Amino acid sequence: MLAAAGAERTWRVGLDTPVRWAGVATGLAANVRVTFSSEPVVDLLYGFPVFGLCVMAGLFAADMIGRPEPRWLRAADMTPRRIRDYVPRSLTVALAVQAVALLVLLAVAAAMASADSEGRPGRALSVTCPAGTYLLSPWPGSVHAWPVLGGLAVGTVACALLLRRITARSGDDGQRRVKARAAVGAWGVLVSAPLFAVSAMMGLGALSVPCQGATNGGAISGLAIAVLISATTAGHCLCVLLLPQAYIKAGS
Repeated sequence: MLAAAGAERTWRVGLDTPVRWAGVATGLAANVRVTFSSEPVVDLLYGFPVFGLCVMAGLFAADMIGRPEPRWLRAADMTPRRIRDYVPRSLTVALAVQAVALLVLLAVAAAMASADSEGRPGRALSVTCPAGTYLLSPWPGSVHAWPVLGGLAVGTVACALLLRRITARSGDDGQRRVKARAAVGAWGVLVSAPLFAVSAMMGLGALSVPCQGATNGGAISGLAIAVLISATTAGHCLCVLLLPQAYIKAGS
């Protein structure tokens, strides 16, 4: 992938933002009008990847519409162009760490999950205390893990392909940074929003345990930190997704 320094093209950037917002509106409409599961919590976990993928589709459409007109004036030095030169590094690293944390929490929750009072597997937490055995629900077991894992896998591949396309396209560096930042913001929603939901569910389950101990208190504190960080990151990613130009100007 090569970039031509000194090459000038005319970009139709006026349609970029409306198409990107159309992807956001489509994602919201899909979540409002379509039911993915009869259980509200599982339906919510399906909704996060649907929203993110709709937004990425809008970004792809915006990139198609905003292609430069084929009018070359001149070309100068050729320099290699890399994806990491256009994505927000600190946000990308933070999201990668949160993605690993999400996978760890899902694995722990699935290992601890048991059937609920209706006999449905992977929906509750069974706790044995001196006073007896308690069944706590809801709990993010295997039934909750599949939509999160599937959405994370598909969303990560889609974001990587989108970033590769954005980076490979000829044109203005500023527009590439705006689109790349918006793509990372969309992927961030796929990561931080499910992390918030899973850590909040686990935290509420841990708080409901009648026999509290030091280990349980430490787990609650860690989950509370995960809830706070993921909620803040999700809000930041949504702002980056909707208004990437503002963050580009602020960082310049």
